[in-house]
Formats: sequence, C-alpha cells, structure tokens
Amino acid sequence: MTKTAFITGATSGIGEAAARRFVKAGWRVVATGRRAERLEALAKELGPNLHPAAFDVRDSKAFDAAIAGLPSGFSDIDLLINNAGLALGREPAQKADLEEWRTMIDTNINALVTITHRLLPSLIERRGGVINVSSVAANHPYTGGNVYGGTKAFVRQFSLGLRSDLHGTGVRVTSIEPGMAETEFTLVRTGGNQKASDAVYSGADPMTGADLADTLLWLAELPAHLNVNTIEIMPVTQSFAGFQVHRKEG
Repeated sequence: MTKTAFITGATSGIGEAAARRFVKAGWRVVATGRRAERLEALAKELGPNLHPAAFDVRDSKAFDAAIAGLPSGFSDIDLLINNAGLALGREPAQKADLEEWRTMIDTNINALVTITHRLLPSLIERRGGVINVSSVAANHPYTGGNVYGGTKAFVRQFSLGLRSDLHGTGVRVTSIEPGMAETEFTLVRTGGNQKASDAVYSGADPMTGADLADTLLWLAELPAHLNVNTIEIMPVTQSFAGFQVHRKEG
C-alpha cells in the first residue's frame, strides 16, 4: 500500500530534497510552501505522486483550505514532516528586531502545532508518524541564537511530549536536530546576502538537504515497532565550542 507524506517547507532545502527522496521511494507526497511556482515545477518534474499545496504555514485558514482540497489518494496522511521554519537575524538579544522574533515564533512554533493538531486524527487512525525538524540549536546555545534556539528547543520538547501523549496509539514521533547544512537557511537569515551565506559554509564540508532527506526516509521506513525519539546529526567538521568567559580588564 502506497503511503502519503505531508511535507511543509518543500520549496527548497531539506523539504524539497525530502519530497524528491520520498517520491523516488514510492511514497505519495503533499508538498507545501509559499512559492507556488517552485511547487508546480517540482510536481511537473516528479509526476502524479506529488501534489503541490501552496500556502503560508502561518495562515491557518489557507492551511485548512489546502487540506479540504486534497485529491483522492492524498487526503489520508500517514506521515507529517514539520520542516517549515526559519532563523532571522544574528544580533544578540539586546539588539534584535522584535518583529523577526515574532516571525520565528509564528513559523517555528505556532504553525507547527496548528498543523500537527489538525492532522493528528488521520495520523492516529492510520498509526502513522510525525517527524519534527528541530536543530542542534535546541541543545547548544550560541550568541545570536536567542529566539531561534528557543523555538527549536520548543520543537524538541513538544515532540517528546507528543510522543508521551500518543502512547498506545501506534503513532511514532521523532525530533530530528540537524547541525550545519548548506541550504537557503543562512541566505534567509542574512536577508539575502549570498556572500555572507557562502562564507558560513566555505571549506566546512556541510551536510546537504539530500543527506537529511535520506535520514528522514530512514526514520519513516523503520519497522513499525521502533521509534527514534530524538536524533542529532552534524557534519564531521562541526562539533562543540567551549564556554564563554568575560574577563575584567586589568
């Protein structure tokens, strides 16, 4: 039986790579995102097993309309991949833009819980799964990470709480927490500064969206009696920094 995955943020990066990987593996995919032209191009490329659904995840009415409009074969969701998310700004909290904070909270938290709540009945009925894309920033704070790290810590803890609540339903829940991956993530964070984005990844041999798509498919296709609660994944070139110490002059 062909299963159906609902993937948010599928117009670029991890989400787009996951849509490609899951279709290649024989899944049906509902691919969502704001940029309709990218989704249509993806559907044209990947064929009838991908259904494009263009909407902003922060718009709950648009999401409800997209769900109501799913064609036969795509309406029974077996797997939700909450991938849509973003980081904005790199300033410390005292210099940060409050609107950027609010946008991250609305996208990374509010939209994620809204979509999850809406799809839970189908996921429970079909003994499906939820994979939430968190970040190593959920576990390892860094200067300028402030609200972004806070939202991803929420995603991790929400995933664990959801796993506890769904005990006995057969629904699997995983928080995947990637480190450095070369996608449009940093381009968005730097306000479209391609030079600054390139500098982040230069010489670092980062992960790719395809690397993480392979991991997502592996999680999705584990035997039904296995659940990976959390998985933190980094490129070999990335590890942990030491604590900061501010020293008095003199």
